[in-house]
Order: sequence, then C-alpha cells, then structure tokens
Amino acid sequence: MKKFFLFLILAGMGSTIFFSAYASGEDALADNRPFFLMGDGRLQLRHLKTGQEIRVDLLNPNGSLNEAALLQIDALFGLSFAERGEHVSPRMLFMLDYFSDRAAPGKAILIHSGYRSPEYNEKLKKAGNIVANTSLHLDGMALDFSIEGVGGKDLWEEIRRENCCGVGHYGGEVLHLDAGRPRFWEAATAGVTTGQSDYNRRLYLSTEFDRYAPAQRVRLHLAAVSNFGFGVRPVAALVSDLGGEQTVARLEIQGPALAECLPMSDRKQTRFIYLNLPADLAPGRYRFRLDFCRRPFEQMPIQIISNAIEIR
Repeated sequence: MKKFFLFLILAGMGSTIFFSAYASGEDALADNRPFFLMGDGRLQLRHLKTGQEIRVDLLNPNGSLNEAALLQIDALFGLSFAERGEHVSPRMLFMLDYFSDRAAPGKAILIHSGYRSPEYNEKLKKAGNIVANTSLHLDGMALDFSIEGVGGKDLWEEIRRENCCGVGHYGGEVLHLDAGRPRFWEAATAGVTTGQSDYNRRLYLSTEFDRYAPAQRVRLHLAAVSNFGFGVRPVAALVSDLGGEQTVARLEIQGPALAECLPMSDRKQTRFIYLNLPADLAPGRYRFRLDFCRRPFEQMPIQIISNAIEIR
C-alpha cells in the first residue's frame, strides 16, 4: 500500500493531486490525508442571504479533490476566482467539516458571509461593521457561519483549543473561521480598527495543503496583503519546524529567469508562488521562508515563515 500511495502522489504533480486510494487500513488513511484536520468529507451548506443550499462530497472516490463540488461551493460563497484557477480554501472547508462533524454531525451549516470583494469589504467597513482591511474573506480563506442548536461560544472554545486557525466570536451563534495563523478573539478584542494590519504587517504565508511527498510541486500564497508593489527573493528556504532557524534546503521559485526580485504587483501574483520540494527530502515537519525585496514600508517584515507541512 505504501508504494501505491506514493505513486498516486507523484502522479499528481500536474493539475490533479490524488490524496488517497486505500484498499484497507484506517491508520494509513489517517497518516496520508492532505490536511491535519478533516471530517467525513461531506458538507451541507445553506447561504442565509441567497437561500441557496448544497450538499457536496469534498473528495472523489479515488481520493482526489472534487472539482465539481468546489465549484458549487465557490458559487455559494460568491467567489469569482475561476478565471485564475483558484477555489475557496480547501483547508478551511475541511476544518469546517471537522468541527461541524464534532459539534453537530449531519446538520446544515448556515453561511452568513463567504467571499468578499475588496469593494464589498470596504462597504461593510464604512457601514460600521467589524471588518478588517486585510480580511481573509478577501482571499476566500474565511467564512462566518452558525449551526442551528449549537452555541457559538461553546464551539468557539472548542475550536480555539485546537490552535489551528483563526476563530472569532462576536456574540450569539455566529462564528468567524479562517485558514490563517492560529489566533482567537471576541468582539472586544478583534482589533480591526487599530491599523495593526496596515503596511503589510500581518502578511500570512500559506501552503495549499498540509501534507506532501518529496519532489512534489508546492503552491505558496500570501494572504492578508494590505498593499501590493513589493517583491519576493527568487530563492525560498525550507526550514525545520522547530523554530524555523535551521535551513534544510534552498528552493528556486518559478519565475522570470535571472530575476533578483520577483514582483508581487497584484493579488494573483501573491497567490501563485510555485516551487518543487527536494526529491530526497526526509520525512518530518517543515516550513517555508520567503525573503522580501523592494519593501515599500519599513514596517513591513523582512521575511515570513509559512504554516507547518508534513512530508510522509
């Protein structure tokens, strides 16, 4: 089974990545799932503003991501990224699946807010809503939701204990969930009016999945960008998960040949940063480090480290 799984992963370095095709063995399934937190892979979603309701399986029978289901979710969320080949964050969807299965298996998840365009986000802010300039709703990495009969505060407490993601509670049954850096807040501690995310100070570097195979192609993306017009050095560092100080490998970012600074001029460029993992990479946990160049603000960080990934 191990050889069969590896073949599927390496065969997926193109447009389709297969995550599982297991004949048997729950332990193997748990070890090789693409995300650290996953439920049963089934979601029932209802958007309160539009009334649209869908039931989807996030995975195909062969273990690959269900493209048709992701497109349905994109439409429900109001996401318009189809032209650039991106969906609502699968990591966030599987987190939602995981926590909803624990709290209320089989119940519909009520979507209060999904994707927000920059224009709509600004409109909400001007109307006095608690809205961040760099909200992860803008990146398709966040949603506000509730589940009928499930207390918002109790579910918020349960999610924050996992230290996996961003989770906010503003009172009542509604929660904010995002696939950003682990953090939690309530209405009084949201801090969205403090300007703390200005000047790209809250940039977040994320991988597409949590688990990879050696030699696999990786897409990195930058979220929570307040200002474009900066650059990224063309070589990334793969570092150990313990503190991020030990460099394991240096990886060339795909881009213009001989470029000393890869431009990050718009949202699409910040969301599609590609590199390949080393073929001889040992199993373990790692992170990616990017160095910035042409920084327009001194407040902007010099470098950034991603979420942890696992090589199996």
